[in-house]
Amino acid sequence: MAYDEYLADRIRQQLNEKQVHFTELKMMGGLCFKLDNKMLCGIHIDKKYGDSLLMARIGQHVYLDELTKPVCLPMDFTGRPMKGYIFITPEGFDTEKDLSYWLDLCIAFNPLAKASRKKN
Repeated sequence: MAYDEYLADRIRQQLNEKQVHFTELKMMGGLCFKLDNKMLCGIHIDKKYGDSLLMARIGQHVYLDELTKPVCLPMDFTGRPMKGYIFITPEGFDTEKDLSYWLDLCIAFNPLAKASRKKN
């Protein structure tokens, strides 16, 4: 298994409680949650870090502020950080309140996010 099923269930439960109509997509060994056909958040086990990480698409407007938190890491799948996306370590989503905070940031940014281009 390439991602934490318990964390996936927690995310599903919170998104359902927030009445968010989401879809799921398994990709890159992890699980991605999408809203309005746009990436919202995701989870995977990071080999470098050695634990499950929550990936959050929060946008550039709050990116730098959130990165100052000790539970946040730049998202750098390719070795180059992707602005507007962060990884959160398990300490940052340990409680339901913490997880809700990150999901709320993702949901707030989603209307501003651009959908990826469809591949032919």
